[in-house]
Amino acid sequence: MPTSKSSEKYSGFTAEERAAMKEHASEEKKAASRRGASRAEKEAAAEQDVLAKIAEMGDTDRVLAERIHKIITEAAPELAPKLWYGMPAYARDGKIVCHFQSAEKFKSRYATLGFSDQAALDDGAMWPAAYALTELTSPAEEQITALVRKAVS
Repeated sequence: MPTSKSSEKYSGFTAEERAAMKEHASEEKKAASRRGASRAEKEAAAEQDVLAKIAEMGDTDRVLAERIHKIITEAAPELAPKLWYGMPAYARDGKIVCHFQSAEKFKSRYATLGFSDQAALDDGAMWPAAYALTELTSPAEEQITALVRKAVS
């Protein structure tokens, strides 16, 4: 009897998904330990966490993530860098607007710049919410800058 994907037995989360959830739990614990700190101290610590995570990435992902970080923090300084499931993310009022997912994290062939439903990118009935990144050319950087500015508008 042929089987379809829908009838195959669910095997649970992948190792990468489990690792991301563990990272998220660790991030929440770290955030809880900062409860007595000032807002500025929390934001500075969160940005240092993001920069440390970027520094851990392999060469290709790290170069992309460093540039994405710079583009986002310059184009939308109101977004606060923070880790989100072990990924560099950028939030407004504690809610993620966009994030960078390294190719290595989920063993993908490209990194991704994703936008959440908090991003003001709505365009009709359907619009892109994630973009594959293999390199950052000047036109790509300009497009990302425009997307980030629109996302926070």
